[in-house]
Amino acid sequence: MTVLGTQGLPGRPDTRSGRVVVLGATGFVGRHVGAALEAAGHEVLAVARHPAKLPVSWRFCPMDVVEDGPEALARLLAAERPLAVVNAAGAVWSTSASDMRHGNQLLVERLLAALSASASRPRLVHLGSVHEYAPQPPGVALAENSPTGPRTEYGRSKLYGTRAVLRAAEEGRAEAVVLRLSNVIGAGTPPASLLGRVARQLLAAGPDTPAVVRVAPLRSSRDFVDARDVSQAVVAAMGSRRAVGRVVNIGSGRSQHVRAMVDLLIATSGRRARLVEGTQDAVRPADGQDWMGVDVSAARDLLGWSPRRTPADMVRDLWAAAREDCGE
Repeated sequence: MTVLGTQGLPGRPDTRSGRVVVLGATGFVGRHVGAALEAAGHEVLAVARHPAKLPVSWRFCPMDVVEDGPEALARLLAAERPLAVVNAAGAVWSTSASDMRHGNQLLVERLLAALSASASRPRLVHLGSVHEYAPQPPGVALAENSPTGPRTEYGRSKLYGTRAVLRAAEEGRAEAVVLRLSNVIGAGTPPASLLGRVARQLLAAGPDTPAVVRVAPLRSSRDFVDARDVSQAVVAAMGSRRAVGRVVNIGSGRSQHVRAMVDLLIATSGRRARLVEGTQDAVRPADGQDWMGVDVSAARDLLGWSPRRTPADMVRDLWAAAREDCGE
C-alpha cells in the first residue's frame, strides 16, 4: 500500500475533526466532495486508480478497488481508521456494459466487503443516481418512495449498487447513507456530458469565430444540481444519524429545460454561436425521459440541507473551469 503525502501519517491520532477516505477523488464529483470535506476541517485521503493533480494538502493512495480486492481496501481502512468513506467512484459516461458492471457493481461489492471486515466501522456515504428510478410523468417529482425501474444500463448498475449498500446497512454490515444525485453541473463537468461538450465546442471555435454547436434534439427537462451543493450534502450526510440506512435525493428541486441550460451556457461564454440540433455525433440524454424533477424535502428533513446555488452559478463555474483547462 502506497500513500503519498505527509499529512496525517497512518497510525497516528487524527488531530483534526476526522479523516475521510474519498473513493474516486480524482473525478468530477470526487474533487468537489474532497474540497468541501477539507473546508469543513476534515483530512482527505484520496483513493483512485490513477494519480492526478490534487491539492497538496490531500494525501493520495493509488488503488483499483476491484482488481486489488477488498483485502487491499480493508488494510487501508485498518491503517487509517477514517471517520467516513465516500464512494464517489463509478462509471457514468461509458457505453460499455462491462465498464458499468465493473465501476458500479463490483466496486460496491468490494467496498462493502472491506467495510464488513473493518473494526472501526466508518460511515459510508454512497453516491447513487436519480436515474435508478422509473420514469415519471411530466410534473411528478421523484421522491425516495418513487418506483425504481431504470431503462438504461447505467441506471440498472447504479441501482444494483444502491440495493447492495442498503442491504448491508439493514444487516448491520455497514453504517451507510445513499445519496441519489440528480444531474450534477459545475467546475470540471465532464466533456462527454451535454453541457461539457457544448463548452468544448465553444472553446474550439475561439473567441473571435462564431461556433457551430452540434447537439442532439433538446426536448427534455432535467433537475440540474450544483456540484458545490452536492458536496455540502455529503458533508451533512456524514453527521446525520437519522439518514443511516436511508436513500436521500439530492437535487435542485426544479426541472429546467435542457435548451434553457444550453442557451445559458452560450450567453455566459459571451461567444457567438449557431446551435444545430439532431446531429448523429451529438450527445444524447442518459435515458429516454422527457421530464425529470426531484423532490428534495427529505434532504431538508434528514440532513438539514437545501440547494443554494442557481443554474447561473453552476454554468458560470463550468465555463470558467473549461476555459482554464484549455489555457484561455
